[in-house]
Amino acid sequence: MAHAYVANTAIGRIVNEIEETAIALILGLMTVITFINVVLRYGFNTGLIWGLEAVTFLFAWLVLFGVSYSVKVTAQLGVDALINLFTPSTRRVLALVAGAVCIAYAALVLKGAWDYWAPFAGLDATTGRWFPTGFANSRDQAWYEVIDIPFPEWLRFIEPIMNEGESYEKLPRFIPYAILPFGMALLLFRFIQAFVRVWRGEATSLIVSHEAEDDIKDVQHLNAGD
Repeated sequence: MAHAYVANTAIGRIVNEIEETAIALILGLMTVITFINVVLRYGFNTGLIWGLEAVTFLFAWLVLFGVSYSVKVTAQLGVDALINLFTPSTRRVLALVAGAVCIAYAALVLKGAWDYWAPFAGLDATTGRWFPTGFANSRDQAWYEVIDIPFPEWLRFIEPIMNEGESYEKLPRFIPYAILPFGMALLLFRFIQAFVRVWRGEATSLIVSHEAEDDIKDVQHLNAGD
């Protein structure tokens, strides 16, 4: 069972709102687009050409938002049978080591995500194999478009900025791909939060590994009420 998480800082509350609002909107949009496509296909023998691609991108956004959200509410699963053999102080040290490894991992993935996305946004990728050592000129790929999703008219203002005044016919790829660095930045933020909670003694682990036990307790509680 995931524990309730309460943000204690302004940035924590802002990130919470972004995550929860984005997840709700994405789920709603996926449902609406899929429903409309089913009705059009089976009722009118037509459909939204861009529907499948849009839902695919939305699902990717949902997964990447969900990764950081699961860290926030400690919903990820893990096995602590071996860890529980140690003393509480040793478990805390192991949790801090695990947190440091997770932070390093998230930082590396964030670098890779930025380096992949940056050329699509007309920006420079980082240099350095493992950690950023600067920025290097990247091939400008801001003119790359998705396959089916049409370009919204209200975004025409970005054409002089991103595409040298040329018109987009389809949605530029840097928009749906932006979730890569953004999602990894959220993941890094959540791992840092989890590390700080363990450091302060507010938590003893980065994981929740007793979901089965919680389910059994819930069933026992229900049976006791019969």
